[in-house]
Amino acid sequence: MRNAPAGPSPFAVAGDLLPAEKFSDPQWTAKGEPRASVPLTKLDTLWLNTGTLCNLACATCYIESSPTNDALIYLAASDAARFLDEAEAMGTREIGFTGGEPFMNPDFPTMLEDSLARGFEVLILTNAMRPMRRHEALLLKLRQAYGEKLTLRVSLDHHSRTVHEGERGANSWAPAMAGLEWLSAHGFSIAVAGRLLPLEGEQDARTAYARLFEAEGIGIDAYDPARLVLFPEMDAGKDIAEITTACWDILGKSPSDIMCATSRMVVHRKGEDAPQVAACTLIPHHPEFLLGGTLAEASCDVALNHPHCARFCVLGGASCSA
Repeated sequence: MRNAPAGPSPFAVAGDLLPAEKFSDPQWTAKGEPRASVPLTKLDTLWLNTGTLCNLACATCYIESSPTNDALIYLAASDAARFLDEAEAMGTREIGFTGGEPFMNPDFPTMLEDSLARGFEVLILTNAMRPMRRHEALLLKLRQAYGEKLTLRVSLDHHSRTVHEGERGANSWAPAMAGLEWLSAHGFSIAVAGRLLPLEGEQDARTAYARLFEAEGIGIDAYDPARLVLFPEMDAGKDIAEITTACWDILGKSPSDIMCATSRMVVHRKGEDAPQVAACTLIPHHPEFLLGGTLAEASCDVALNHPHCARFCVLGGASCSA
């Protein structure tokens, strides 16, 4: 494990505390307006959460991953296979792996190979540190066999070492950069997930990342939003507007634009006999967003009854999928 951050996150969200009456009713907002919901249009991406254990303890991990948090236990390959069977029948395009750090799950190589062998596109979210590097031989074999079907998205929270380590802890920058450089040098399909500091403009950040990638010989176009994903910040304790049915027209958006219109995530909560399907990658711990034990059961509407729905998805316009 690397050193935990010594202070507050440099990405901390400023603002008033969220009033208790907000996001308390799945059908109605605090003002008594009908809450927006999102139907599943097609299961384009199925996320498999490999567990919340991670080699890092970041300052503001939305899923609270750490070397000791096993609130979501390791997903077993046998359980994953059942959901992959169902996803195949539903015409799912992509399997996403997230954690925690996926490469820490001992069943992850089996799940990864199974997903690729079935013809899915695969996206792995990783910090590219030691757990990933232990599997270099496997990754090289899979790149040779499946090429662009396999993409690894590396979490590099900022284009500067100081800010990145302010979030992820001392001595976390160099191993992450080395892993990213290894992936680039060996021709993998890669992307980077970054974050914006308060008041930092997106174009300025992309320019700074571009300089970093050029200096380090990393083959990523920082101006391609699919290859450098800059996520909006989240803090469930800070005030944010609730999303009503009227907001779609006001914002010029559609329910089909929102992540839960096309994705679901499998999680195995500690103490439960079997995995369940969550509505969203961002909200795996809330019972309200656990939709059932099969993908069919989880193919229902999702009420946007959480601050992340507003801040990240609707107002932030972000998605975890490729």
